[in-house]
Amino acid sequence: MRNVKLALRTLFKTPFVTAVAVLSLALGIGANAAIFSMFNEILLESVPVAHPEQLVNLAAPGPKPGGTSCNQTGDCDETFSYPMFRDLEKATTGGAFSSIAAHRSFSVNLAMAGQTPISGQGMLVSGSYFPTLGLRPALGRLFSPEDDRTIGGQFVAVLSYGYWENQLGANPNVVGQRMIINGQQMTILGVAPRDFNGTTLGTRPYVFVPITMRGVMSPGFRGFDDRRQYWVYTFARLKSGVTIDQARAAVNAVYRPIINDVEAPLQKGMSQQTMTKFRAKVLTLEDGRRGQTRMNKEAKTPLLLLFSITGIVLLIACANIANLLLARAANRSMEMAVRLSLGATRRQLVVQLLTESILLALLGGVVSFVVAYWTLNGIVRMLPPQATSTMTFSISTMAVVFTAALSLFTGVVFGLIPAIQSTRPDLVTDLRNNSGKLAGGRGAARFRTSLVTAQIALSMALLISAGLFIKSLRNVSRVDLGIKIDNMVTFNISPTLSGYDTTRAKALFARYEQELASMPGVRAVTSSLVPILSGDNWGNGVSVEGFKKQPDVDDNSQFNAVGPNYFTTFGVPLLAGRDFRAGDGATTARVAIVNEAFAKKFNLGSQVVGKHMSVGSDSLNIEIVGLAKDSKYSAVKEKVPPVYTIPYRQMDRLGSLLFYVRSSLPTDQVVRGIREVSKRLDPNLPIEDLKTMPQQVRENVFLDRMISTMSAAFAALATLLAAVGLYGVLAYSVAQRTREIGVRMALGADGGRVQRMVLRQVGLMTLVGGVIGVAGAVGLGKGAESMLYQLQAYDPIVFATAIALLVLVALGAGYLPALRASRIDPMTALRYE
Repeated sequence: MRNVKLALRTLFKTPFVTAVAVLSLALGIGANAAIFSMFNEILLESVPVAHPEQLVNLAAPGPKPGGTSCNQTGDCDETFSYPMFRDLEKATTGGAFSSIAAHRSFSVNLAMAGQTPISGQGMLVSGSYFPTLGLRPALGRLFSPEDDRTIGGQFVAVLSYGYWENQLGANPNVVGQRMIINGQQMTILGVAPRDFNGTTLGTRPYVFVPITMRGVMSPGFRGFDDRRQYWVYTFARLKSGVTIDQARAAVNAVYRPIINDVEAPLQKGMSQQTMTKFRAKVLTLEDGRRGQTRMNKEAKTPLLLLFSITGIVLLIACANIANLLLARAANRSMEMAVRLSLGATRRQLVVQLLTESILLALLGGVVSFVVAYWTLNGIVRMLPPQATSTMTFSISTMAVVFTAALSLFTGVVFGLIPAIQSTRPDLVTDLRNNSGKLAGGRGAARFRTSLVTAQIALSMALLISAGLFIKSLRNVSRVDLGIKIDNMVTFNISPTLSGYDTTRAKALFARYEQELASMPGVRAVTSSLVPILSGDNWGNGVSVEGFKKQPDVDDNSQFNAVGPNYFTTFGVPLLAGRDFRAGDGATTARVAIVNEAFAKKFNLGSQVVGKHMSVGSDSLNIEIVGLAKDSKYSAVKEKVPPVYTIPYRQMDRLGSLLFYVRSSLPTDQVVRGIREVSKRLDPNLPIEDLKTMPQQVRENVFLDRMISTMSAAFAALATLLAAVGLYGVLAYSVAQRTREIGVRMALGADGGRVQRMVLRQVGLMTLVGGVIGVAGAVGLGKGAESMLYQLQAYDPIVFATAIALLVLVALGAGYLPALRASRIDPMTALRYE
């Protein structure tokens, strides 16, 4: 305790220096704490269930002929057919697995009686879902295996705790009541545990429904009996004492006979080579403690990169503090010498100095929570609404523990060498010679110079990396989308989720088109089934006139179903043919418009219009009436895929539709008008994803914007800290060399020569640090090259700009000490002690 009190008195004797040190550490530690919070939530945190380490996710890589439907729950390799899930459930339960479960997210419109419906996410789950996770209800009961035995026969639901608390006021009498889910009356069985939000990161379901109810929740779905329809995600719980390797061998002993004896004979039109691969398929098992989600795979590289960048910023901050403590130790050499001469042991002095540095780090750690909060809020503002609405980014308990440990670690790291240096035994000679001003010696000076050189190297690496991401973002912002998105608002409605059939839904869509078009200031209205530039990809195998289909030949094309004047509204030129008209309906000849990529892939030649195609058969019953110029489909950065487009009025089943409204009025007036139209047409039908198209594009490239912004901010911070460190070392060096400089000037050296002497030291450190930094930047850029758009990791313009910027900053930091040195009075300097 006495050491702590003495350390506090020592630190507050120099409040300005202490404040600078605390702020530097707070910036470094706070940035790391913010990124760690995201890192922990997305990549490290286990789902809040009993013994999550026993959970494993199942996948089946290899050929999947037929239809595959995957979503944010995981990759398409991880989907199974419903019959296969039931086969595995029957055969493996009681073996290596104690149980196996299935799940899949889906969209819902839901409300209790008398409430306005809201839209959100639900989760289709097997009856074994909650038992496999080992969960207990907060209220009522959860599903059991008896609740999903009959296809379409269990009109029951379990509420999430968040929906029950926020939408229903935590009503304890909710169990047994009925609610409307996607137009169906469902009985509430219970409420899930408080902290449980499903097993898919990035999805926060309002309600859980038996997986056997998918056909009821999504009218028109008929994939329960088809082994060639892959849509179910599965996970299992290992029996106690069973390893993943043992379970993998056991489950494949069941899976392989099903593949070879049951499913292989069902495959048609498959080449021998593909059939061999199909028969050789094996199940893979992965650690499932973090649930089953695609997000952790997509976020891993960006988060690791940001974590590396903030780690470098912290290293630079620590180097600054180490230099500061070395300078302070040099000025306290007389004090240390007196203490040693009076009998203090070196260990006692090292402990005292380490106490000071640790206390400094802990103060920085406390202040860092403010920095972490600001940083995290800044990152969250750049995330798309889906991420912010389904995840809680906050300074968690783990982040607090991480910050405390990091503060303690940095306190020891940057305090140890100054403590050892300033308590060396030969300091007694300082007392005898009264040479406190010269304490530290060449060794300490070299160490301080090395620290600054390292700071320059790290700053150079960060500046180049930031430059690469900024240029990459500029390339993204200049991408020709092929569509005009200015003054356009989009939204979605899903009438079939509120009880409409397809006929009524199409009639409602037509009324929306008419009402929206009649709004003041509206210049154009159109619609589409697949949202543009939202990351969604809908595709089918097609037959095209003149294109010979053979086994293993890629016949897949992306598609969209749209409203009249779609291409005209989006400003997409038609190179041949016509746009869709309102008359293209269910009773007229089927038509399609294809893009250039489609025409090229299927060898349509120069005469595209008038040729025929079909979907899922060889009937060639669709006439191509237009050829559209290529335009972006699902992502700004991806190559334009082959796309065929049909009128939505010619679809047999249609449950939802997006509308696009181009207007000359301000966005807020358009949004208000859209809400009034929707309320007038059906006040109980929720509007989903109401936003502007420029906002949609920004969300599509949010990762590029976030990485570029954060890397640029951290690089600027790192460069500022390096400049402060460089200035401090040079200022201290000039002070220590005052007598030497006075002698030089007394012997005829002018101010310019003295300035050049100091700046030469700056140049040397910058040169050495810059070369090391450039090498580090090449390695860092190579690791992040997958995130760069149309840019290589060694872009010469970026490298040259970063080098020039760092040289200017270094010269600026060194100019003041050099100027001060050139103005030293020789007579005053010769008397300097």
